[in-house]
Amino acid sequence: MQIPPSPPFSKWGTTSGGATLIVFPLCQRGTEGDLNLMERYNPKLKENSRTLRTNMTDAEQMLWHHLRRKQIQGVQFYRQKPLLAFIVDFYCPAAKLVIELDGSQHFEAEHQAKDQVRDTALAGLGLRVLRFDNRQVLLETDAVLEVIDKIVKERV
Repeated sequence: MQIPPSPPFSKWGTTSGGATLIVFPLCQRGTEGDLNLMERYNPKLKENSRTLRTNMTDAEQMLWHHLRRKQIQGVQFYRQKPLLAFIVDFYCPAAKLVIELDGSQHFEAEHQAKDQVRDTALAGLGLRVLRFDNRQVLLETDAVLEVIDKIVKERV
């Protein structure tokens, strides 16, 4: 199977704060006729995402232990994945699912407004965004995993 050429760089739009988002060519992966298109992202975020992967919170480590190696419905998850102009905590391309783990700062009005802008932009790609707070992941791990499993099963 031939991989189609990457589209040229183009402007995507603006956020409510007036910042311009740029659409970058799709990163493409595939083997022997299997073409899996990853979502667009800003390549400048790659180094920061690598740093975040080495400095995961306790909740992120706990959840990653259960998501890695295709343990949920046999699908691949990525951690600290750049998408558009953001780095999401966990991303499953097969289910078009983003999982965000929120610390206590996300309960503040300013952070909630930023999260809403981010969730809207990601939903524009057809992605479903699930949010859990860190305490839920650490204290109610089985319930969190049940929700993730259910959503993945519905979307694959």
